[in-house]
Amino acid sequence: MTNIGILGTGRVGANLAGKLSAAGHHVTLGGRSPETTAARATGPAPRITFADQRTTARTTDIVINATPGDSSLDRLADLRTELSGKILIDVSNATRDAADGLPGDLCYPGSSLAEKLQAALPDTQVVKTLNTMLFMVMTAPQALTTPPTAYLSGDDEHAKRTVTGLLGDLGWQPEQIEDLGDITTARATEAMILAVPHVLRRHGFQPFAVSLAR
Repeated sequence: MTNIGILGTGRVGANLAGKLSAAGHHVTLGGRSPETTAARATGPAPRITFADQRTTARTTDIVINATPGDSSLDRLADLRTELSGKILIDVSNATRDAADGLPGDLCYPGSSLAEKLQAALPDTQVVKTLNTMLFMVMTAPQALTTPPTAYLSGDDEHAKRTVTGLLGDLGWQPEQIEDLGDITTARATEAMILAVPHVLRRHGFQPFAVSLAR
């Protein structure tokens, strides 16, 4: 059992929390208002607790960033001390919204949120993954007709192996996980988000992932 903290209590964070808890991990959901988050949580979740984000980062072993990508950098840079020596799994995309509220442009063209986080948190091992799919696919890859791909980007090989193990707990098979290389490769997967709004406008909010076919 791993003690996992999730920063962000929206659909992404809550979805990951439920599946990781069911896999036997202890999960702390970190939000700006932990009391409100706990009050709206449903179903039995004996291994999920609720705290503010600073406490969550300080008291857990592995931290997942599921906060809105356009504000993640400032938010997490403020937690540099709490995140020191830990693995940070970044599943967010930093985008600016178009008029209809869907992603319209990247916040960091020529770079990526993951690279910015790694530069701001030099004592933290940042691993980018699960950012090329709708949130429900993160915990149910087997639900898609075509096997999806979970890409990995990160500088630390041990951290990526640890994250690969957690992906297995979420239902990902080894052949569905593609290690792209160091943290700079995250700019490629983060750019894939620009395809998402066009798919959603044509087909609605249906589960899908940007996958590698061989």
